Amino acid sequence: MTDTITIRKGLDIPIGGAAEKRLTDARNIATYAVKPTDFVGLTPKLLVEEGDAVKVGDALFCDKNDERIRFTSPVTGQVKAIVRGEKRKLLEVVVEANDNASLVLEVPHTAEEIKAVMLRCGLWTMLRQRPFGTAANPNDQPKAIFVSGFSSAPLAPDYDFVMQGREEFLKKGLDALTKLTDGKVHICFKPNQNLSKQLSTLHFPLSTHYVKGPHPAGNIGTQIAHIDPINKGEVVWTMNLQDVAVLGELVSTGIYNPEKIIAVAGPNIKNPHYYRVKTGASLKDITSAQLLNTDYPEMDAHNAAQQNRVISGDILSGTQIAADGFLGVYDDLVSILPEGNYYDFMGWLMPGFKKFSFSRTFLSGFLPKSTFKPFGIRIPRFASLWKFDTNTHGDERPLVFTGNFERVFPFDIYPTQLIKACIVGDIELMENLGIYEVEPEDFALCEFVDTSKTNIQEIIREALEKIRKEGKG
Repeated sequence: MTDTITIRKGLDIPIGGAAEKRLTDARNIATYAVKPTDFVGLTPKLLVEEGDAVKVGDALFCDKNDERIRFTSPVTGQVKAIVRGEKRKLLEVVVEANDNASLVLEVPHTAEEIKAVMLRCGLWTMLRQRPFGTAANPNDQPKAIFVSGFSSAPLAPDYDFVMQGREEFLKKGLDALTKLTDGKVHICFKPNQNLSKQLSTLHFPLSTHYVKGPHPAGNIGTQIAHIDPINKGEVVWTMNLQDVAVLGELVSTGIYNPEKIIAVAGPNIKNPHYYRVKTGASLKDITSAQLLNTDYPEMDAHNAAQQNRVISGDILSGTQIAADGFLGVYDDLVSILPEGNYYDFMGWLMPGFKKFSFSRTFLSGFLPKSTFKPFGIRIPRFASLWKFDTNTHGDERPLVFTGNFERVFPFDIYPTQLIKACIVGDIELMENLGIYEVEPEDFALCEFVDTSKTNIQEIIREALEKIRKEGKG
């Protein structure tokens, strides 16, 4: 049985430069990295040294608190560098590929066998748990597992295109997930999404939902909140759609193939489209080709990286990386935005027709947004007018609550009060206000519309980490 969920609060950001449906094979990239910083709450224990030879699925480091959870090499090659930061914090383990070999394991059948092979090859780390957003604990029994079949984030990839030819592996992966929980496996699609039709003939228990509405309708947190909210003491697991397909290939053939298709998109790049890569790939060759745009004469080979910001993930909740940095382990989107490193003459005193405004600080705020649909007709005519870059049009200032958060936050939670509780560190109040239901990405739109320029996602992450470390969850 399929139900339809309508999300009424949210905001679609009308930014141009979405990836065109063309695919480039970039699996010949030579350099890859696994970054402990991609994993929340991880204390890594390094298992290799520079110069060591490694194969696909060999452990580079593990979780010091649970050595069963291994973080493995996506390629066969040699450890090129071990990058450390302040206080010798482990930042990256860089591997240079020299072979296209795959890892072949025995095909698992039971839940324990599936769990064992996932831990062996490192795919287990793609299962994340809520609350806290950490890698799933193998000892836990989740009350449900959630998979989102689409993304509503700005410039997000089209999963119907991404999953073409991988539908059977997706079915096998979903079947494997049903064996890992006594609860339900939920998957959410947009209404009339082609991919959902491919799964209509499944013969194992799967709870399918249709979700419609503006961003963050595609966020897994929004879907959990509307289907089966998390209470204190409960655990829910989540997994990216492409990782489910990797799991499906593993349980049906025994081959661990850590590949994904990513979208590279942005409003002023040369050729936004899709790339087939391996997990953790270096983006140097991809971004160097995309940044040289003849429409922007100032962007030559020497200053292209300085004129743009490369983000692993979406523009609202992704992570800034160097132009020659590495793809985030959970990301299937690379967003490239023009840097906003210019002085905003007279600031808010100007009419601001080219500045997208949610709060109507500028006259552009009175123009129809991309979600404006009189009589059911979508009006996108102003989308090309707005200029998007990284300029925040002001510095951080005292936090002022204007009621805008409640207009874009679709949870049954008071966002303003929860943010206040996180700032003062009142754990009991945070628990009463629903801290266990959220992750920082759920507040990305609140941060976008915030007139105080506050790092709300950072505040939420610090609060969750405080609770996790005190063992309150």
